Amino acid sequence: MIVGAAMGGLALMILFLGCLSTGSTRAKVYKTWRGRVGGRVSCAIFMGITYLLSIIWLLMLLFLVVVTVFYTLAWFQCRTIPENQCIDYNQFAFLFPSSTTEEDRRVCPEEKKTFCKDCVNNAEVMFIFATTAACLVIISLIHYLMCLSANYAHIKDQEKFIDLQEIQYLQESEMSTLPKDRF
Repeated sequence: MIVGAAMGGLALMILFLGCLSTGSTRAKVYKTWRGRVGGRVSCAIFMGITYLLSIIWLLMLLFLVVVTVFYTLAWFQCRTIPENQCIDYNQFAFLFPSSTTEEDRRVCPEEKKTFCKDCVNNAEVMFIFATTAACLVIISLIHYLMCLSANYAHIKDQEKFIDLQEIQYLQESEMSTLPKDRF
């Protein structure tokens, strides 16, 4: 719950900063030198936070892929092995604590319904959804990181664009005062 609330709060802050540093809002908000420096600093901080979050979510995705693969293997075993045979997980003995015996790593017919229908089937679907959601979060974070770095560059170069617009305006106003027959 805490991680979800923290990600939600961070998402709102990221959305707010993204709205402030994009498009015509950027020109209105970051007019002064102090405002541009503050905008660049906040963009840099959020770029760092987004980069760290991307790494954390990549690790989470890696963990979810591994767990989903093992649940998928168990799901296939539940579907293919007949009801009267045991499912043997001794080939995965390295995943179990060293104190477990060979009998503990087997699911026999009397436990098979509980194991397959109640545990594996429900968990398999949830892990697939979680893996898909982690992929979407990573894609969103990467997209936001690209947009934020572009906005950082625009905030940094905004003063140059303002100076260029003033020079262009001055040239246009000087050209309008010259006689038209010269052209």
